[in-house]
Amino acid sequence: MLEELKEEEIVNKVGGRFKLSTLIQKRLVQINRGSRPLVDNPSENKMEVVLQEILQDKIYLSAAGELAVADLHDEGDLLDMDSLEL
Repeated sequence: MLEELKEEEIVNKVGGRFKLSTLIQKRLVQINRGSRPLVDNPSENKMEVVLQEILQDKIYLSAAGELAVADLHDEGDLLDMDSLEL
């Protein structure tokens, strides 16, 4: 699980270590509040779920620093996850 964090691919994908840690923290808060995983066959480990969501381009950190998810119905548009009721 933490091996992905050692790879530069995931760091570069989100734009740096600070953005990566922010994205992970915001998504873990959502999952802990009951948000469903966006990956198939999610692990019991919530950190692993978040890392897989990042690697599969399911979640992003918007330019405003907010968590966003790729809208599966609209080919890449981003949804503001922080504004959704959980």
